[in-house]
Amino acid sequence: MPRKPMELSKQEEKLLDKAAVIEGTPPSGDDMAFTHAVLCQVGLPRSKVEDREFMRQSGAAWINIQAGWLDEGNGPVMQPIPYGPMPRLALAWVSTYAVRHKTREIPIGSSAAEFLRLMGMEKQGARYKTLRTQMHALAACHLQLGFKGRTFNGAPVEQFDTWIANHNDRQPSLWPGVMVLTDAYLSSLLESAVPLDARALQALKGSALQLDVYAWLAHRLHRIEGRGMVLHWKALREQFAQEYSGKDPDKDFKKQFLPALDKVKAVYPKANVKQVNGGLLLMGSQPPVPYRVD
Repeated sequence: MPRKPMELSKQEEKLLDKAAVIEGTPPSGDDMAFTHAVLCQVGLPRSKVEDREFMRQSGAAWINIQAGWLDEGNGPVMQPIPYGPMPRLALAWVSTYAVRHKTREIPIGSSAAEFLRLMGMEKQGARYKTLRTQMHALAACHLQLGFKGRTFNGAPVEQFDTWIANHNDRQPSLWPGVMVLTDAYLSSLLESAVPLDARALQALKGSALQLDVYAWLAHRLHRIEGRGMVLHWKALREQFAQEYSGKDPDKDFKKQFLPALDKVKAVYPKANVKQVNGGLLLMGSQPPVPYRVD
């Protein structure tokens, strides 16, 4: 039975509840999350990539991801390129722990269920397979991040013990207790970490596009001065959705982008962004999380 026009879905109700908390309650220390600055400008793919390599560039920032191999217990297994919301959330959680504790060794729980709990995600059975696939892909991939003459070149993960499926359905799948980041990735992260509100990430966790838009605005808006700047739909599509093609790709992208922007603004109420003729007007705004939180 179709919904009434003004009836909210459960997901929309949860987002509005989170938005009310965020607007009414300043973030505490535990609410601060971090991600790499370059990943705020150019993100991982949002949908499955059939090729073995993914490249995206936005202005001076670019990302290149090459799929890798992982030993899953019986020799090397080719992994896909990580995509979708799960690796974004996982990278944010791992990056947050690394920045807070200045360490390469990230405890990720004794089971997949525990890791999902640590990321604030429900213990739904369907998430286990997705988490296993995307974490294996993330651990195996070769990642390059570039910005204005500086390139991080390597893999973010130095050591990862494969999640081995437990054939007893009543027992959780075996999961490594620690993930070890490379020195190079940790160094790059500590130099350019962007603070985010973890409550907002949890509210947007179902959409890779919403997570990307939130991280982008959190990184961009507080650095804008004066009357602001206009970004046209073509530039926005090239940044967020180069995969759109056809007769009018900018129009098709706009239809997807604007609803995502509305949800992002709900959990980032300080974001001063307006739709104008031909694109968006970005104006200087306070960041979602102050750089220093008591």
